[in-house]
Amino acid sequence: MHLAQLARRGFAAAVLCGAGFAFAADLPNVTILATGGTIAGTGATSTTTVGYTAAKIGVEKLIEAVPELKTIANVKGEQVFQIASENMTNDYWLTLAKRVNTLLRQSDVDGIVITHGTDTIEETAYFLNLVVKSDKPVVIVGAMRPATAISADGPINLFNAVGVAGSKDAKGRGVLVALNDEIQGAREVTKTSTMLANTFRAPELGNLGYVVRGQPMFYRASTRKHTTATEFDISRLDKLPEVDIVYGYANAKRLPVDAFVAAGDAGLVHAGTGNGSLANPVKEALKEARAKGVVIVRSSRTGSGITARNGEANDDELDFVAADNLNPQKARILLMLALTRTHDTGEIQRMFQTY
Repeated sequence: MHLAQLARRGFAAAVLCGAGFAFAADLPNVTILATGGTIAGTGATSTTTVGYTAAKIGVEKLIEAVPELKTIANVKGEQVFQIASENMTNDYWLTLAKRVNTLLRQSDVDGIVITHGTDTIEETAYFLNLVVKSDKPVVIVGAMRPATAISADGPINLFNAVGVAGSKDAKGRGVLVALNDEIQGAREVTKTSTMLANTFRAPELGNLGYVVRGQPMFYRASTRKHTTATEFDISRLDKLPEVDIVYGYANAKRLPVDAFVAAGDAGLVHAGTGNGSLANPVKEALKEARAKGVVIVRSSRTGSGITARNGEANDDELDFVAADNLNPQKARILLMLALTRTHDTGEIQRMFQTY
């Protein structure tokens, strides 16, 4: 019974030694970087699952709430910042990414877990997927219910995320998102429900694997380049180029495009209807913006599928970039990083087909 209990707590290796058992003493070293979010949120009552306050609990309390963590890793925590993730900014991303890269260069850090609000997990994950310069695991985790709620999902999600971050099987797979016993890839994952615990999905392509008793089980990997294989270096950046998203809809007007151009944006992503279609007034505004040097990326608001180059618009003639199957919010991230390297649309199109 004692052995079975230890196994459930994440001790992966027990070897017969003489008359008894000896357990592996070496555990991975995992650093938890906390940024706030629902996983650190509190509600007025135990049944408050909407209308709660995010980003109230500090990292040490999060760790104390899951004593089982010490059975699978040597864990230490650090509060990087404390926000609800709808307030994530480019500056926060740069701060977080630089701290991640610094820690991963240390020999006493085997993996990193980042606690994060679910609203923009997919964006932070993809940004880190493009700028982290290590093959050590980086796992982002959150929760759909605050820590004070009945059946709060934060503790088990955190336990599983630490298990993934400490696993050698997770090395070299890019930045991962771990919630609801599933492992998702940063490039494909997106939030699909406002409330449900299984909100994170990878439309059409599916998750990478599962977590069982804190141990990852992988079934596929992304074929797109990431982390150490990218050309993006944020080590000396203190600011990212301004890029915004213009949403497509019936009766769309050119006003948002003109406003962003006037504000000095270096790039725009158009979240078009269907396969990235452009309403005539918006198309004219985007053409004028491109003539002023603003780089335009066509994406789709549909949530899945490829925005085909020269499909619903003649990208060659317009000198636009097609987003491949990146959703608008991730296309914005790649465009920002691309603009730190070049303004050549041919080169930027190559990046969209690479990452």
